Order: sequence, then structure tokens, then C-alpha cells
Amino acid sequence: MIKIALTGANGLVGSKIVTLLNDQFQFIPLSSSIINITNKDQVYQVLKETDFDLFIHLAAYTNVAKADLERDLCFKINVEGTKNVFDVVSFKKKKFIYISTDFVFDGKKENAPFFETSTANPIGYYGETKYQGEKIVKNQAMIVRIAYPYRSFFSKKPDFVHKLKNLLEQKKELKMIKDALMTPTLVDDIAFGLNYLIKNYTPKIFHLVGSLAYSPCDVAKIIAKKFKLSLSLIKETTYEEYVKGRSPFPQYSDIRSLTNNFFPMSDFETGLEKIIRSQK
Repeated sequence: MIKIALTGANGLVGSKIVTLLNDQFQFIPLSSSIINITNKDQVYQVLKETDFDLFIHLAAYTNVAKADLERDLCFKINVEGTKNVFDVVSFKKKKFIYISTDFVFDGKKENAPFFETSTANPIGYYGETKYQGEKIVKNQAMIVRIAYPYRSFFSKKPDFVHKLKNLLEQKKELKMIKDALMTPTLVDDIAFGLNYLIKNYTPKIFHLVGSLAYSPCDVAKIIAKKFKLSLSLIKETTYEEYVKGRSPFPQYSDIRSLTNNFFPMSDFETGLEKIIRSQK
């Protein structure tokens, strides 16, 4: 059985990967209490003594809104942390999978949709640090980009679906962007896609993303319909209005894959239906 060490094993994506693929691989979770990825010496000591065949690097600073305000912390985790881990994994001559993001793209309408071969050009600091992480490992490791992950309820960190659902349940009005695109991705699909990629490892870039892109406004309406909540609470706004005073993020984040011919990814409506069925 392949032994997989991974950071971020307790997170939104990582914990589901471990749960769903536990019968396929032997996982060695390296939580932040075991390894501080920003501490180069500690990373070396821990990984030197850890027996693994492949390393999945999920740990990251992901607070997009705060990244510009906490640049030093974001850089330490996403860039220096990635280098610290990758250096030791490379020294041990083990395989490495770096989990990245759609935020490495600029999201400009004229450049969309974005494939594995599209040019990265981040517009926010979070995306910039994730892209710098990609450059550290490129051609030496597998890079797997994901976008807007959601899953069945996860108490430690609610995803965008459960955040919007909670607000609608509280009868709060939502201002949702109509002139933008996002690609919601079911975390279960990410896990099952990774199952194939781990067993067929190659140091290339892959997109494991939902099969369709939607406007945030349409996403909110789908959530309201699926969970039988009020559509009247959803109001339209523009991207330009929404980002005033906020950190920028890719406007047309229509992410697609040229390389995923191995696992069918769900569209958003199908993904939500799977979640609802699993909770009954």
C-alpha cells in the first residue's frame, strides 16, 4: 500500500481525502502541531524520520481577503513553507503533489476559460504566493489546481455553500455578483480524481474542477432552490461594485481541464444533490 504523508489533513479538503481514500492508501497526517512548515529545521527533522512514498502538500494560507494585509504570514506559509517541505521531499527522492488554486489566473474575460496550458497571471497576493509555490515545484512535481471546493457539512471551516445557506436560513439578504464566473468543485470528486493521479503519477499540471462555471448569483439561487430557501433574499450586484475596498479576485474564473479524462467531475447542481442525499 502506498504511504502518503500530507499537510493540511485536518482541513476542508484534506480531511475528506483521508476519509474517502483510507482503504486505498496509508495516510500519515502531519498536522501543524507536528510540523510547522515555516520552520526549516523542524521540517527537515520531522520528514527525515517519516517513512512515505508520496507527499501531498495541502497546507496553505487561504484567507484571500486578508492576504494583502498579512503579506508576511501569507508568504511564509505559501512560499517559504512550500519550499521547506519540497526541499526535503526532493532530497529523499519521493513524489510530491502540490495543491494549487484557480486564483493563479487573472480571471479576465478575454483570457477565459483557463486550462492547464493557460498562462498564470495572479491579480491578488494570495494567488501570487500560490503561483510562486507552483514555480518552486514545476516540472519536478505534480501540480493539482482546484477551485471553490465544497462538501458535506464540515464544522471546522464551513465552505461557501454552507456560508450562503446559513445566511439564507437567517433570512439575511445576499448581494451576489451577476457578471462573474466561478467553478464550484465537489471535494469528493477531488479525492476520487486524486486517487487516479496518485496511482498514475506524473509531474505535470492537472485541473480537478467542477464540470461547469456559474455566476455567483446563479450559485446562490441554486443553493436556495436545493435547500428550499427564499430566492427573494438574493439581490444582484456587479463585480466592480463588490470589489470596491476589497482584495481583487479573478472575475471570470471559468476553469476547465484538458487532461482529466479519468474521472467525471460533477456540475454544481449534481454535486449539491449528492450532498443532500448523503445527509439523509
